[in-house]
Amino acid sequence: MSIRYKHSGIIKKIIFEYFKKQKDITMTKKILIVTTNSTGEGKIKDNGVYLEEFARPYLIFKNAGYTIDSASLKGGLSPIDINSMSCSNPIEWDDCIKVLRTTKSLLDVDMNFYDAIYFPGGHGCLFDIANNEEINNLVEYFYNKKKVIAAICHGVIALVGAKDENGESILKKRFVTAFTNKEEQIAKMDTIVPFSVEDKIKKTGAKFIEAKPFSEHAVADGNIITGQNQNSAGLCAKKIMELLEDK
Repeated sequence: MSIRYKHSGIIKKIIFEYFKKQKDITMTKKILIVTTNSTGEGKIKDNGVYLEEFARPYLIFKNAGYTIDSASLKGGLSPIDINSMSCSNPIEWDDCIKVLRTTKSLLDVDMNFYDAIYFPGGHGCLFDIANNEEINNLVEYFYNKKKVIAAICHGVIALVGAKDENGESILKKRFVTAFTNKEEQIAKMDTIVPFSVEDKIKKTGAKFIEAKPFSEHAVADGNIITGQNQNSAGLCAKKIMELLEDK
């Protein structure tokens, strides 16, 4: 075999592996996770994103080989709800805590890059993500592009202000769940939250579906997935993956 022929075979192999890698990168699902920058206001303090609602889906997506970016309105630190921090949390969640310290600013995010968007909850969402024009525009972009939109618990408030091309709520007539009024009462937060997430959702014309308090419950209606509470985070992530794999 000539040296020239041998090198030709090596070059072809290198080229093949390069394009295979590029194809794998292109086919990899890409998810944007948007979290709160707020620790709360008034009587609600030391709050933020509920860790389980971020960590479980993040690790499920990571183990599936997905590309994940974490962002917030301001970028930087996304504070964690102190009530979701526990010595019994899986050690793997420590890496997720590090991710939440350095989120991207939404201003630096290319929305075209992602196949899905996911909003974890936590009472912090009620103070910056709720009724935010930038969030509304972001959700509307994903909706109009028929990409996957998901949210859980208080994070579902991110979807309330988004409109379709006719100016109607994207939640109207859809089956939706979120942190319920009963759950707020059990958590003894019902008298200090600025508003009820359940009530806000119902005002959009959505069909609010609730399960027993703090039970695992997630709903998929078209490209929109919602989860009821922190215990639904894993199920919510699985439903997101099911929709993405069907695309």
